[in-house]
Amino acid sequence: MLRNDLFSKNITIGLLFFLFPIFFLLFHQPGAAQSKAYQIGLNDVLTLIIYAGGELQYESGKSGLTVSSNGTINAPFVGIFRAQGLTTDQLQKMLNFALAKDYFVNPEVDISIKEYHSLHYYISGAVNRPGLYKTTTETTLLELIAKAEGLLPERGNLAYIMRPSTNEGTEKNETGDQSSLKNPIKIDLQKLLDEGDMTVNLALRPGDVVYVPLKSSLNLAESKIYVEGEVKRPGIYDYQPGMTAMSATIIAGGFDRFAAPNRTKIIRQKEGNIEIIKIDLNRVQEGKIPDVELKPGDRVHVPETWL
Repeated sequence: MLRNDLFSKNITIGLLFFLFPIFFLLFHQPGAAQSKAYQIGLNDVLTLIIYAGGELQYESGKSGLTVSSNGTINAPFVGIFRAQGLTTDQLQKMLNFALAKDYFVNPEVDISIKEYHSLHYYISGAVNRPGLYKTTTETTLLELIAKAEGLLPERGNLAYIMRPSTNEGTEKNETGDQSSLKNPIKIDLQKLLDEGDMTVNLALRPGDVVYVPLKSSLNLAESKIYVEGEVKRPGIYDYQPGMTAMSATIIAGGFDRFAAPNRTKIIRQKEGNIEIIKIDLNRVQEGKIPDVELKPGDRVHVPETWL
């Protein structure tokens, strides 16, 4: 009996030594893209259940609770409550505290995401199907490229990711740079796609804009475009087919602190006349209106905010 137990123990230890490297590779990949806890966004639909005294006090039902355009929900008993930007755990704790303070003894709050509506990402440039993509789960750069049906053969070796402005200011981003999240993040596509280096496959955040320029060595630039005003690096840039107003601002470093993207103008020379095209780049980034494709010689002006 003792011999059989020792034999079984040796088999178990042997299997653990054999399987450990596999589990290590699957679940411990330093630097690989890792999703942070999901933050509730506008128009998301939540499921809310409240128990107290051993009885069900509230259940949101099939329709759920929708996060308003102001980022709030109308929570039972406590009224209007901020939800945008919080994780479900954080919102649970805050609601639980509010309910325990004035309404119930030892309440139990359970919140989950019923429908994701704030998960949207925009990709343009050297991809087969540029545009806005909505998902039900957070995604990575590689997954977004796959949704856009891959890159064009003439793509360059860099991708630029621009993040919508946040109140976090100078928080460190995934690249380790302690700079404004409005600055574009550069991704080495050669490492990601040609070498299979998953450490550069960043987890995207809702609202991210990805731009993949064409390969500069093909000399596709017919002319120049001009980006001026409240951008990080105003200047003159090579025009490339497929370039849009949004991607031009990404190349120019993204919006500056006092930018008013909603009042962006494209100034275009047309048959001796000047044509001014107004575009709200905030709404473009949100996927509410289409981007505007640029032409050689266009000037993109991002004005300063009035506030």
